[in-house]
Amino acid sequence: MVITLQGAAISWSYHLISRMQQQQQQRRMFTAALLALLFLLAAVSTTEAGKKEKPEKKAKKSDCGEWQWSVCVPTSGDCGLGTREGTRTGAECKQTTKTQKCKIPCNWKKQFGAECKYQFQAWGECDLNTALKTRTGNLKRALHNADCQKTVTISKPCGKLTKPKPQESKKKKKEGKKQEKMLD
Repeated sequence: MVITLQGAAISWSYHLISRMQQQQQQRRMFTAALLALLFLLAAVSTTEAGKKEKPEKKAKKSDCGEWQWSVCVPTSGDCGLGTREGTRTGAECKQTTKTQKCKIPCNWKKQFGAECKYQFQAWGECDLNTALKTRTGNLKRALHNADCQKTVTISKPCGKLTKPKPQESKKKKKEGKKQEKMLD
């Protein structure tokens, strides 16, 4: 039994030694990882410190005027994609003219300017003297600082003016047809 206890003690001591060696190895790995992290942080901070700081941009004082834009001219038809010309003045301006792409919506009323959008009221009653009906539109939106009228009025023909037929004539026709069917 003494030999068994000695064997168990030896086995236990080998186990403790092996466990202690594992812990020492883990400590070494942790220390190595920590040193690598510190080295990496030091390298990053050195790189950032070596960069030259950019001086803040000074506000450029320019005698260039603001851009003035022409109306949008469609490339084909009277709506869709197109271009507009811009100009500005100034002695030291590098660029005094330029072209910009633009778009004219195809559902806008072109007769008031392709860059002006209006909110229209319902059509009014037909004027029997002129045979026209009218409605008014208020400016809803102007594209690219377009020069638009605040309110516009449009007219269109009333269409066919029909006189109301008396109801009695329809009733008589229906009754006449019923009687004809009964006779047949």
